[in-house]
Amino acid sequence: MSSSLTDACTPLKTKYDSCFNAWFEGYLEPVVKATSDESRKALQKAKAEEYERNCGAMWTDYRDCCIQRAVADKGLTQLLEDARRENPMQNPPSPPNKS
Repeated sequence: MSSSLTDACTPLKTKYDSCFNAWFEGYLEPVVKATSDESRKALQKAKAEEYERNCGAMWTDYRDCCIQRAVADKGLTQLLEDARRENPMQNPPSPPNKS
């Protein structure tokens, strides 16, 4: 894991990275192995809720400490807002069924 953009935020980044990596390890295998769209969606929903419970607050703390500050300092806030408005993120398509 690398240092944060701002040294003062590195402890928050380290804590969040550890949480995210542990969560992601447990996310990948079950979701990839799901045999139907229904079971995959249920697993994705459960894992999203787990992420929020375990890592969500850590992400917010880190983001507020460092990322938002760096974006503002570099004058990128309006650029990001424009990009989000022009090209909002969509839900990714489901992977194709393996037959």
